[in-house]
Amino acid sequence: MSDYGPSRGELRFRLIFSLTGLAVIIFAVSTRPPGPAWIEIVGIGGAFFGGTAMWSGWRLCGRGRQ
Repeated sequence: MSDYGPSRGELRFRLIFSLTGLAVIIFAVSTRPPGPAWIEIVGIGGAFFGGTAMWSGWRLCGRGRQ
């Protein structure tokens, strides 16, 4: 890994935190909040946690090396 990027331990933490966040979003959507708020929950939260999980997984697999 690069000297300037996050360590493997930090990437693991980010991956676990992101997967937990996605699980919370799935729970929130399953309870169906009233109104259009669920679109914001899924859109913003899903993009943040999903993107972070994919990026961390990509780096942990070694495919994100430069």
